Formats: sequence, C-alpha cells, structure tokens
Amino acid sequence: MIFKNAIVCDVNGERVCDVRVENGLFCEIGLDIKGEEEVDAKGLYLIPLLVDLNIKTSDSNLNAKNIKAVSNEALKAGIGHIVLSPDSTPAIDNEIVLEFAQNGLHELHGAKVDLMINTLKEDATLSNIAILLKRGAVAPYMSTIAKNDVAIKIAQYAQMYGVTIFCKAEDNSLISSGVMLDGDVSSKLGLAGIPDLSEVLHVSRMIEIARHFDIKILFKAIASPRSIYLINKAKSEGVKVTCEVSIHHILNSDEACKNFNTTAKLNPPLASKKDMNLLQEALKNSQIDILTTLHQPSSPVSKEVAFYDAAYGCEGLSYAMSLYYTKLVKSEMIPMNRLLELCVRNPLKAIGKDGAEIKVGERASFMLFDPSKKVTMDEKLSLYSGEELYGEIREVFNF
Repeated sequence: MIFKNAIVCDVNGERVCDVRVENGLFCEIGLDIKGEEEVDAKGLYLIPLLVDLNIKTSDSNLNAKNIKAVSNEALKAGIGHIVLSPDSTPAIDNEIVLEFAQNGLHELHGAKVDLMINTLKEDATLSNIAILLKRGAVAPYMSTIAKNDVAIKIAQYAQMYGVTIFCKAEDNSLISSGVMLDGDVSSKLGLAGIPDLSEVLHVSRMIEIARHFDIKILFKAIASPRSIYLINKAKSEGVKVTCEVSIHHILNSDEACKNFNTTAKLNPPLASKKDMNLLQEALKNSQIDILTTLHQPSSPVSKEVAFYDAAYGCEGLSYAMSLYYTKLVKSEMIPMNRLLELCVRNPLKAIGKDGAEIKVGERASFMLFDPSKKVTMDEKLSLYSGEELYGEIREVFNF
C-alpha cells in the first residue's frame, strides 16, 4: 500500500512525500513511489499513533469489559498505546489482581494496553514490587502519601530493576478534606480547598530521593508551575526527573469550577488562571516532558451530584488528537513535531521503549489526520463539550 503526497511528520519534523507500507512495516519513503494499491493522502498528516500513560477505565472499575472499551476508544482517537492507572477497583497491588487485569488484555483489537502496579496497598504498606514487575507490569506507581522509609524502599526497587517510578505528588493531610484548588474561586463557592503546596512539598522530597539513589522519576499530572520549575532545575543538575501535565491543566483554570461545574472537578485540581498561563509558558519553553488526556470517565450518576460528592475526573479520550491539534498546534502554541515528542517519544521512553519516528524498517503504527475538517466535541462529561474542533482522523493503521 502506498500513501501518496502525505504530510509525513514525526519528532524530526515534517515533509511531503510518499510512503510504502508492506507486511506491517514502513518499507519505502520518498518521492514518486509507484505501486498497484495507492491511497491519495494529499493534505493529510501521516503521523505516529499517540501514547498516553495516565488512563482510567469507566468509574475506575477494572474488568475485561472496561479495558476493552477504553482500548477501542483510544485507538479510534489516534492513541495506539495506553497505560492504565493502578489506582482502580480493585487496585493493581497484588499478583491476583495483576493476573486478573492481564487476562483482560487478551484479544484486544484497539490500542495496546500496559499495566502499572500500585506500590502501596490500602494500608500504606508495600506491595510485592519485585514479583509484580517480573510478571509484566511496566512501571511502579506511588503516591507520596508513602512515609519516608517506604518511599526509600520503593526507590531501592526502582534502582534494582532499572524502572521509572511513576509518582503522584500529594500530601494526605492536605488533600483529605479539599475538593478543588484553595484560592479565590473555592472561597466564593464555599468549597474546601487544596493548597498547591500539597504537590510542591512532595516534588521537592522525591527529587532528593531521585538524586540520592540515581533513579528515574516521572511526576504524574503536575499542576503547579513551581513544581515544574523545581523539576527542571533538578534536571539541569543531572537528576533523572521528568514531568507529565494534562491537556486540561494547560487549557483550563479553577474558574471552570464556577457554578459548581463538576466536570471541572479533577485530580489534581485545576490551577489558578495565573498558574494556567505559566503552565502554557512552560509548555512553549519545553519544560514539560509528557502530555496526557488524564482520561478519568465517570458515570453521570457520579458526576451529576453536589460538587463535594462528585467523582473526580472528566472524559478526554475520544477526540484527543483533534483537541491537541486545535488547542496546541493550530493555535501555534507548539509545532506538530513537538506534540509528537510530548505524546509519543517521551511517554515511550518512560516505559523503556523506543518509537516516534517514521522511517524504513519501523513498525507501521500511524494515522491519517485531516487538519482541514471540523468535528464537534460530543462527550457530555468533557470540559470541551459542544466545542467545534479542527482535525479529523481519516483512518488508523496499527500493524
């Protein structure tokens, strides 16, 4: 199959050319390639499928049906590889649940699904990290509710197995009663707030653990610009730390919570408008390593309630590529090749894999994306419901 006159784009940039795909591989890339089966791709982007490391199943319920559903939804949206959060029901913190979840990965026809393990059990003691990693989990996940002695043990396991710790920076004593960012908006709504210090304190702590043990840490769903500053300062000093930020925190502030809009109740909470603007600057300045849709879907019965009682999270998967393109690329916040670095190469690197290049010999996992078409966001529990977005996925190829 030959794709003619496509805008071929990967992390190295873009160029207009022809691409031949045979036996699931890119086998020729150039000009005026001839063949029997040709596809007119003029005006279409030919780009790698995206990767998302922060996905939850519906209502965080872990079962084969929900895994299959989120895998299919992801692939239709141009995401070819996802990693499920282990903070689920049941939590992936023991061998039985891991095997149960792995059984749900059989015969998937959507996006590839990998699993993290929760290094902390419900009682905040350690899970059997070594066995769970040996049995196929791609990364250990930890919340910084872990006490210092436990966090150090997790770091030692990461050092031993050469894996990246996926770390959620939060303070249990500060998040327990809050439901959104502590600030002017929460005060006006009369809602208990969570100070951004909850995150910053523990980013600092885990940076020092990463420095001491010379291990890799990916900070998950960072919401504070101060955290990003600390992470990048540590990076410049040789500490192996990186940060992930959600598209929602780049595009929305805590003002989205006005009128008790439960769709904007996210974990971590949306930042202030000033900090949202600083997050956008951090993105432009290449201080953010990975983007995520932070897809945390909930049933309407869990969201259409009082703000305090509503479940955390919103939908963000079905129109992921259109959302990224419209809000980040078309708006000229970042170029397309930078988006692919944030959504393909860096996420793969975090789980010890390579990718993000369209070159001869590589596996042909890609999409044809039409930037001229418009689509309407119809996910009701999305922050962008009803918005008109640019870009439509013509076809997905996941050999």
